Amino acid sequence: MNKYSLSYTVMTAAALLPLGLFFASCHSSHAEDESGTESHSVQVKVIHLQKSQLDASLRLPGEIKPFQFADLYAKVNSYVKNVNVDLGSQVTAGQVLATLDAPEMNTQLLEAQSRLHTKEAMFRASRATYERLLKTSKVPGTISPNDLDMAFEKMSADSAELLSARSSYHEVQQMLGYLVIRAPFSGVISQRNVHPGTYVGPAGKGSDKPLFRIEEQQKLRLSIAVPEVYTEEAHQAEDVRFTVKSLPGDTFSAKVSRVAGSLDVKLRSETLEMDVANKNARLLPGMYAEVQMPLPGKKDVYVVPKSAVVSNSEKVFVIKSVMNKAVWTPVKCGNESNGKIEVFGDLSDDDQLVQNGSDEIKDGTPLQVIAK
Repeated sequence: MNKYSLSYTVMTAAALLPLGLFFASCHSSHAEDESGTESHSVQVKVIHLQKSQLDASLRLPGEIKPFQFADLYAKVNSYVKNVNVDLGSQVTAGQVLATLDAPEMNTQLLEAQSRLHTKEAMFRASRATYERLLKTSKVPGTISPNDLDMAFEKMSADSAELLSARSSYHEVQQMLGYLVIRAPFSGVISQRNVHPGTYVGPAGKGSDKPLFRIEEQQKLRLSIAVPEVYTEEAHQAEDVRFTVKSLPGDTFSAKVSRVAGSLDVKLRSETLEMDVANKNARLLPGMYAEVQMPLPGKKDVYVVPKSAVVSNSEKVFVIKSVMNKAVWTPVKCGNESNGKIEVFGDLSDDDQLVQNGSDEIKDGTPLQVIAK
């Protein structure tokens, strides 16, 4: 190699050296950026999954009703003769509340009685005739068999008519008994719609309203409608507590006594009834109550803070920390109470879940667990 070639080679190398250093510098900077991106992680707090039981409570509106009530109407067309009770009267079973007057019923009773006496006389006569003919027929040739049969048929017909007359007479007597209005059970008169002289009857003026309404108030019913999602837990509830607006500061208790066993087709809810003792008469039928019903949760389920559950337009999920990376895990939610919620999904004991989940923590994001 001559000196000119050597000089050209040295000059070329010197010229390429800055360019090589430039590319090496760019590659190093890009590698550092990628390394910085990979090493960037999100700091999170985690919870360790353990199965437990979530005891919740359900607050529902309720209605207080009389334990039993009856609207009392007149059975026959009549006029009110006497009224023995008034609004708010305490009555006992069988007590006379009012008496009605129907003069035509007395006439019907006399007619039925007269017909009964006539039929009794006819039956006695035909029976006597038959018995006499029967006795005489024991002597051969005195009474023909046809005459004896006719006498027997006449006695049988009179007996049937006597039974019919007696039945009619008792029917009129029973109808007269309806003119005395009695309390079917012990309770309170909550409505009185008649006064002496009022015309009443099943198909006359005044029949659109009952004479009286009687309610049993020593014992009441508390009725609530439980949404479909809570019906299973509500069946296991025993005692409930409730309050009413008219008695602030007082809390009452009741026991679940009856369950409808089917859902209302419109509200998709099940009716539950509780018996409420009301001997001091502080509660009144018609009051609205705010009921708090304990709901014993399912045993051996995973319970997490509500903040750990993430919901977006696509799914509901929790974020697991697996080898310090975020893993989205779809779940279904159950009951919730006091900031906690039941979750069901691909979960196991001691799984680490991000305590404050967010869909900004993408699936696969590096996680850095920090102490609580």
